Amino acid sequence: MAQDDLDIDTDALQRRMDGALNALKNEFASLRTGRASASMLDPIQVDAYGQMTPINQLGTINVPEPRMVVINVWDKGMIAKVEKAIRESGLGINPVSDGPLIRLPIPELNEQRRRELTKVASQYAEHAKVSVRNVRRDGMDQIKKAKANGMGEDDQKMWQDEVQEMTDKCILVIDKMLETKSAEIMQV
Repeated sequence: MAQDDLDIDTDALQRRMDGALNALKNEFASLRTGRASASMLDPIQVDAYGQMTPINQLGTINVPEPRMVVINVWDKGMIAKVEKAIRESGLGINPVSDGPLIRLPIPELNEQRRRELTKVASQYAEHAKVSVRNVRRDGMDQIKKAKANGMGEDDQKMWQDEVQEMTDKCILVIDKMLETKSAEIMQV
């Protein structure tokens, strides 16, 4: 049995955990605190032409004023689907159609809306934690396979500790990111 068969690729596991953190950063960037931004629509996917498509691939997104986002949908047949996706996104924005344009007036953030956004941020953080835990589980499965192929008890314990430590660090970063974003949202 070659030594390489018994080593665990922690770099690949770390890259996957970092990917979960980057996805969370992007989702948090979409949670705007009262100001309009084109990036707030980034996580929204529209069921277009038989597949889920990002809104920015279905039209031009502009921010003409601080509390307004305007989407110029290229295919008129997609307007209703884009509106539906925005309504169901959890952003709390009610789209208004104006021909090929969809106007998104960004509501003033009241206390209730801030709390809702904090809950959405918590959901995003929980999804990231689940992703990190799935990577951890895959790492532990690799270790079990390596043990079945002759890895010693001491090596198994060392690898399990290393994977767990990576997981704990990522979860801690996610918690800090959530804490920061929640404070930003609740700031009046």
